Amino acid sequence: SEVMAKVKALIKEGNIRRLSIINKEGKTVIEVPLTVGVVSAVIAPVLAAIGAAAALLTECTIAVEREDS
Repeated sequence: SEVMAKVKALIKEGNIRRLSIINKEGKTVIEVPLTVGVVSAVIAPVLAAIGAAAALLTECTIAVEREDS
């Protein structure tokens, strides 16, 4: 899905501290803390959860908290 593609691209950037999926009512559906050096074995279940949440939503927003430079 479009949400999963965007999430994967954001994770590849590597400077994300936290990722949230917010529904159209403004409620956080899923919030995932991410750390530098997250391995793919750990991130796979996170992506599955994000994909499941996104599949249930018709409209959503991806909120990103980035690491301080």
